[in-house]
Amino acid sequence: MPFINVKTNAAVSEDKLNGIKSKLGEAITAVPGKSEGWLMVGIEPEYKLWFKGDPAPAAMVEAAIYGSASSSALSELTSRITKILNAELGIAPNRIYVKYAQTDDWGWNGSNF
Repeated sequence: MPFINVKTNAAVSEDKLNGIKSKLGEAITAVPGKSEGWLMVGIEPEYKLWFKGDPAPAAMVEAAIYGSASSSALSELTSRITKILNAELGIAPNRIYVKYAQTDDWGWNGSNF
């Protein structure tokens, strides 16, 4: 039950939105036991976002994961997310933050797991 939300100040076409969504579906497999089958993705283009006071293309990515993952798995996911946003939107890797949240409390379908 992962959720990845991408906030970026870059414009994102429909084709790019679908491409990023699909590539994030592949990227989530860096975390053992996670797959696109349960992944929810949000992409917020043209978000009002400044990094170091500069409005150049940047992204804030939040990844929430049910359960826990190793630091090495999260590091690999960060690498994959960064490569996707760089390739698809031209955002420099040093202008991308990735924040993780891990929880044992996750609701779905009217109850919690």
